[in-house]
Amino acid sequence: MPDEAAPGSAGTSHRRGHSESSGGLSSPLQTRAQFLKNWDWQSIIGINKGACERTRAQHGINSETGSACSQEWQELQRQTLTLAETLDCLRAFHKKAPFFFFNGNTFATIGRELTLALFRDLPIVRRRETSSAVAHYIAGVLDRDSMVEIVESLFKTAEWKVGDRVRTLRGTTRGVIQEVLFDGRIAWQPDGSHSHLIALPESLILEKRKRR
Repeated sequence: MPDEAAPGSAGTSHRRGHSESSGGLSSPLQTRAQFLKNWDWQSIIGINKGACERTRAQHGINSETGSACSQEWQELQRQTLTLAETLDCLRAFHKKAPFFFFNGNTFATIGRELTLALFRDLPIVRRRETSSAVAHYIAGVLDRDSMVEIVESLFKTAEWKVGDRVRTLRGTTRGVIQEVLFDGRIAWQPDGSHSHLIALPESLILEKRKRR
């Protein structure tokens, strides 16, 4: 696996203004770098070939799009883009289908590995959920707005308070914080339940507080 670009802190932006769908300068998705400079086209072919071998599918390059994608990728490697723009490009390559099979898996793998490296300072649960959201976006399973919301929510350092509403990382359960324990863990009550759960902060997302 090639080494990822090292743009510095994933929370630091070098771009003025706001992206089309990002949350602004504080967003980790606005970090700028040549994120793909060390991922040459041969490494992309290798990822796809490995995916095909694992499932005994035929590995091959699409004669209609493969050559053009190869040239476009080489140009892309030299570009300095935001992380959000880079993920958009990976999703676009998936749709162009330069390979016979597993185009989504191939480019999602790059996004996942890139995100794991960039967000290595996050708690492991949040890092995995972030990389999962990115991979699902590139593979076409998750829409862009949802991906942005998940990534930015996971990246924020929440100030937990009793009465705040929280949800699990996958959003399947919501509830209210009952107590912030001395060791930093969160005691919370799921909606519609009389039980109290204890969770680590990195396993929950703080929902937006309503303005008064």
